[in-house]
Amino acid sequence: MRGNVPRVSFARTNESEEFTLPWNRPGSGRLRCDRAGRRTITGAPLSTDVRTRILATALELIGERGIAGLTNRAVARAAQVSLGTLTYHFSSQEELLGEALRAFVDAEISRLAVITAQVEGSTMSVDEALGHARDAIEARTSRRAQTAQLELYLYATRDESLRAAAARCYAAYDRVAAASLKAIGVPEADRVAPLLGGLIDGLELRRLAVDDLRIDLAEALAALVAGLKASPAPE
Repeated sequence: MRGNVPRVSFARTNESEEFTLPWNRPGSGRLRCDRAGRRTITGAPLSTDVRTRILATALELIGERGIAGLTNRAVARAAQVSLGTLTYHFSSQEELLGEALRAFVDAEISRLAVITAQVEGSTMSVDEALGHARDAIEARTSRRAQTAQLELYLYATRDESLRAAAARCYAAYDRVAAASLKAIGVPEADRVAPLLGGLIDGLELRRLAVDDLRIDLAEALAALVAGLKASPAPE
């Protein structure tokens, strides 16, 4: 006896093959596979809470194991979903990684937009501006999440389709930096804003890798800002 095995009904047309999925779970509906092998599911919306949990779990595991150590089974186990549910939402690991990066970028852009809005159009001291810069850095959650972010950026160097997502995130960091630099009177703030991001990324990468820094990040930022303010604007 095999027990009560769910029955899958099947129908075929000249253009596609269609399966009715009988499982009582969010997102159940009709799976259609056309002659080219493309799969679509119709008849019910995807379960966004499960999808979100899978993406969050993937980011956590990337931070812990790296992309090379990420497997569908590991994600499914950590997210407490079946392997079938995982592949239902993400048909390939490339799709999962791409969506994880885009989800991270969307959340990060929203967070940074709040900080940018607080700074834009204001005038403040260097200490106040550096305080906002620290907010943008230190609120970036855990060490594992920061490591996952760097892993995904490196992955984007080998996947042309993901570079746009990485570029959107860097642009959001540049907007925070430019707003802070303008608020303290640094000339050509938009042009030099990436310098702040580059300094932060470099120091954070070294801290994550070996943790041997003898200079505090705030001290490094203050030195850079002092140099930028002292530099004459190009003619």
